[in-house]
Amino acid sequence: MRSKIFMYLFIFSMLFVIFIYVNDKKILDSKEQRIQSLETKLAASDIESSETVESNMDNEDYFSFQDNESAYTYFENRGIDPEKLQVKLEEDLINQNSATIDNSSVPFDGMNGTMKINKVKVLNHKWILADFTDGTYWGELFITYVVEDDGTITYTTEKSFLYPQS
Repeated sequence: MRSKIFMYLFIFSMLFVIFIYVNDKKILDSKEQRIQSLETKLAASDIESSETVESNMDNEDYFSFQDNESAYTYFENRGIDPEKLQVKLEEDLINQNSATIDNSSVPFDGMNGTMKINKVKVLNHKWILADFTDGTYWGELFITYVVEDDGTITYTTEKSFLYPQS
């Protein structure tokens, strides 16, 4: 009698182990399929995302001084190095920043500090965009510039706006 109980117990244990093994195998297989499916979707999404980023970069570079062949040619024909000029334009505008007085290119008085130019983007051989702030208020500038034959540069702030405080 005792040996039959052990035998039945052993058979029951073996059936239970087989059941657990089969069940866990099914769960593992379904998780593997889900992982493969998600990896495929991720790969497709990465490809689509990189194509979108490249497209956006092409659009961003469209209005860029470096990619504007006409602007480069304009300065090269006048004997001016366009890359050095771009650096000079950016430095000139940012160097007007001061700790005590507003930047002279910004037509607004700083309300919570002095107005300073943060970022400058040279668009072509005549135009510049700039971003400015006093720490609380901020805005943007549209600046035209002229490079004279003697190398002097004249800046004129054409348009500007201050974002409303929200």
